[in-house]
Amino acid sequence: MPRKLRRVSAFFKILLALTLVCGALVAGGYYVMSSVEPIEVPEPEPAEACTFAAEGDEDSIAPEQAANAATIGGVAFSKDLSRHTVVIAYATVWQESKFYNIEYGDLDSVGLFQQRPSQEWGEPDQLMDPVYASSAFYDKLVEVPGYSEVPVYEAAQAVQRSADGFAYDQHEPLARVMAEAFTGAAGAAVSCVLPDGVGDPRLDEARAEMARVFGVEPSAIPPGPAYQTGDIGWAMAQWAVANAKEYGISAVTYQDQRWRAEAGDQGWQTVPDAAPDNEVVLD
Repeated sequence: MPRKLRRVSAFFKILLALTLVCGALVAGGYYVMSSVEPIEVPEPEPAEACTFAAEGDEDSIAPEQAANAATIGGVAFSKDLSRHTVVIAYATVWQESKFYNIEYGDLDSVGLFQQRPSQEWGEPDQLMDPVYASSAFYDKLVEVPGYSEVPVYEAAQAVQRSADGFAYDQHEPLARVMAEAFTGAAGAAVSCVLPDGVGDPRLDEARAEMARVFGVEPSAIPPGPAYQTGDIGWAMAQWAVANAKEYGISAVTYQDQRWRAEAGDQGWQTVPDAAPDNEVVLD
């Protein structure tokens, strides 16, 4: 019997020791936690992105993607093509390159549309030019009988002759929203956030490129609904926004609306000093 009591007594001594140790650890931890200043987590910087909105939908893409989308849409104006042709082009490019002008692809395919020099689309350096590549695509597209009446993926496949022509179909809904926005049909629908700012201004180069893309000078936009593609004034203004980083454009003004690179998150804002009629002003 005494032996049993000694075992119980020893057990309680061990338990008491463990309790004291745990209590000390908890108290020490509480002291440390209450003594250390709270860690301040900085707010994340907004990422570079261009937002487009139309038909009740909104999405964002990288500035490089937006710049290429604006150019593809712009070339359609130079040919006075319908907005539907832009939808077909956008669905194609989403599948082929996701709007990145890549120098590689399947076999010898390159560029936005993944066109092949060996299939007589042009030389590699030509196909890496978004204006040339877009023009070549449209020229082939309008040769397709009934291209404006068949499903978008069928029209795209007739031009591209891809291994999986139905793959273009999945991109049609987004392509329609983009076409509405980038062709200017939805007005001030494209805005870019550029937290790192823009580079040195090359405004004359930007104006020259706009003329090459759209076929008209940004200072001499035809008045009225001159194109079936969309509203060329807004399309040109939003091309400038999408290409702001590339050409160092700090502000774009069209009509009484202005986008500023330093306040890109605010989108287009109404200003009292409107642009001259039928002109997109770059600063």
